Amino acid sequence: MEELTSYEKIIEKIMSWIWEFMPNLIIAIIILVVGLWVIKFINRMVRKFFKIKDYDETLESFAQSFIKISLKVVLFVLVITQLGVKSSSLVAMVGAAGLAIGLALQGSLANFAGGVLILIFKPFKVGDFISAQGVDGTVKEISIFTTKLNTFGNQVAIVPNGQLSNNNIINYDAENIRRDKINVGIGYGSNIKTAKDILLKICDDNEIILTEPAPEVYVAELGESSVNLTLRFWAKNDVFWAAHFHVMEELKYRFDDAGIEIPFPQRVIHS
Repeated sequence: MEELTSYEKIIEKIMSWIWEFMPNLIIAIIILVVGLWVIKFINRMVRKFFKIKDYDETLESFAQSFIKISLKVVLFVLVITQLGVKSSSLVAMVGAAGLAIGLALQGSLANFAGGVLILIFKPFKVGDFISAQGVDGTVKEISIFTTKLNTFGNQVAIVPNGQLSNNNIINYDAENIRRDKINVGIGYGSNIKTAKDILLKICDDNEIILTEPAPEVYVAELGESSVNLTLRFWAKNDVFWAAHFHVMEELKYRFDDAGIEIPFPQRVIHS
């Protein structure tokens, strides 16, 4: 009978604790649900604000990411506090774990700092085509830790901001126009002046190739089996590759019509 009484006391204590804890749990769940909805609402308002004010997309994506994470941290503290964890205990717990977390998240902190530097100094922005860390692509999104690039093959490359802010970056869209350089070899028996005139005429016939700065052709090298010419011309960024591929194809057609040989490796087999 005494054992049964002790079990009953334990059960009574458990039930009493549950009844005492249940209101806090329910309120914590309500805070969590409402808090997540509020965070979504605030992010929606932030997005509308940036669209109305027409701010830089780089600032928009970074600010949204930062606000979202910050609000979720605040929500987590509110929920934990409602569950009965005293704020003083929570501060002590965070302080005790701070050093370990800081060491574990050194890379993340460096990426956050890198994101801030990118936002301040703006080496690139959303929509720019860049080359960095062995990846070429258009900047799709800049968050507080990483930058997303869309590659030529429409894959998404995710590059840590810490590496981007501390290494070389080539921004192909930093200027409105871009210069192309095409090397082509002609045979030693071909007329150099004719070849140069043809290359300049190709540029002159193409409206998307700029006339100022004017296209230029040089003899770059007297190679072992060819005279190597270099054509340089300028085009706007949005039509740069169209101009490049047009010149590459057209020079072959016109060189063939003019009888200008483009040397290629040949192997002679004697029987």
